[in-house]
Amino acid sequence: MTSGPTASTALPHLTGRAFQVYDTTLRDGAQQEGIALSVADKLAIAPLLDELGVGFIEGGWPGAVPKDTEFFKRAAKELDLRNAELAAFGATRKPGTRAHDDPQVRALLDSEAPVVALVAKSDLRHAERALRTTGQENLAMITDTVALLVREGRRVVVDAEHFFDGFRFDAAYARAAVLAAFEAGAEVVALCDTNGGMIPAWVAAIVQDVRAAVGPDAVLGMHAHNDSGCAVANTLAAVEAGCSHVQGTVNGYGERTGNADLLAVVANLELKYGLPVLAHDDERPGGLPELTRIAHAISEITNISPFARSPYVGASAFAHKAGLHASAIRVDPDLYQHIDPALIGNDMRMLVSDMAGRASIELKGRELGFDLSGRPEVLGRVTERVKDAEARGYTYEAADASFELLLVEEVEGRRPHYFRVESWRTIVERVGGRGTPATAEATVKLHAGGERMVSTGEGNGPVNALDHALRLALVGAYPELEPFELIDFKVRILDSMHGTDAVTRVLIEMTDGQASWSTVGVGPNLLEASWEALTDATIWGLRKHGVEPR
Repeated sequence: MTSGPTASTALPHLTGRAFQVYDTTLRDGAQQEGIALSVADKLAIAPLLDELGVGFIEGGWPGAVPKDTEFFKRAAKELDLRNAELAAFGATRKPGTRAHDDPQVRALLDSEAPVVALVAKSDLRHAERALRTTGQENLAMITDTVALLVREGRRVVVDAEHFFDGFRFDAAYARAAVLAAFEAGAEVVALCDTNGGMIPAWVAAIVQDVRAAVGPDAVLGMHAHNDSGCAVANTLAAVEAGCSHVQGTVNGYGERTGNADLLAVVANLELKYGLPVLAHDDERPGGLPELTRIAHAISEITNISPFARSPYVGASAFAHKAGLHASAIRVDPDLYQHIDPALIGNDMRMLVSDMAGRASIELKGRELGFDLSGRPEVLGRVTERVKDAEARGYTYEAADASFELLLVEEVEGRRPHYFRVESWRTIVERVGGRGTPATAEATVKLHAGGERMVSTGEGNGPVNALDHALRLALVGAYPELEPFELIDFKVRILDSMHGTDAVTRVLIEMTDGQASWSTVGVGPNLLEASWEALTDATIWGLRKHGVEPR
């Protein structure tokens, strides 16, 4: 696979200079709509960030947010960070006061964080209209607060808020704010695209201007928001123009459209520029090979489903569908992939659809453990079954378990026969008027383990009740089913022209607590489609656990 330029050729200004990766997931990322991190959540995410190899973890705003104050107290006792230092976030002193007397500044010191990130106004309009002070007083606020924190032994990172918009309004004042921070002792000044409206060419030109003003040794950083869709590109443009410190959040979390996705930033810097930016611990190596795992682990904690099309770490980042692609990938996977997905802990996936040819089926079979390379008749049958099934409404792109059962039927002659269904039925009842919740009940009759089983399950809906009844009927013969749980359920009406007679497709996801798998069902109504998907999921789960039919 073609490699990118090395750091020495692409970024000569970084030769011999330590690069800094600063994560702000716990503070800026937590401002995303739908995310509410508890102190326990933050204490669980911080070690994952440390394992990744970031240099700084911004933990929150002590003094302003009570749970952030608690986080820093507990972090000092409970966290064992190997690569990263904790940073407390706060603001410059208020206008007309002394930094030493400002309670928010004192709270930063009381947090005992070794690093303080100080947000400072660098747009004259914000100083005058938001802070209601003069430009000169705002510069004094920066100078006084930075100087105090440095005297108290803190490493100071100044976030020059609204810097790029401020520079375009009054470049001299924006430069003056940066210079004031450095002259007071700031270790880093991060230039912030707070409104997220910049594009790479603008960022590059402004960073070059600032670099010339502050000299070659000052450490400039980049903090980008994604409102223009350019946060990662803007960050890379800033690095090329002279920044050696980058800020961002895991999975691009953040208010509005989010921050620069730090995972994509570091992957590009390491894999495209050849720049080692992540720290490594011999006992816990972490780094890029753990990128995908860590991204998904943090998604679990934030309770935000992973975005399948995220660059590098998404489930679809290396997923291939078209038959032409599959034919080429069978010859050389690098022909249709910009990197080897193993470098960042991801996998290539083949999607089986009505676009699939024999090459796609062969590669997907290999992925699932079936070698079909010398079995053209099986390949032909499977290909035709897929095309026919998709014409009737099935889709296997997101239902690997159903496709694997189809393969088992064709390769082994039949699917595993764990039980025989005699009948099933559901009842939905509501007692009372509108607003009274309905209840559902399902009865399943089947044969398993040499016995006839009859069970009744209740649920908040007919599918939930069917799921309970099916597992109640089978758990006696197959106790391995005990941890199985239905965790996702999607319904789509495929032919709306027929109204209530339309074909229904159901996708479900089931888990055993360790892994999850997905199946598809299609029928003339919701319940028949759901029943097919439920039984397929149960059969696949038992087979995957190595359970023999009883």
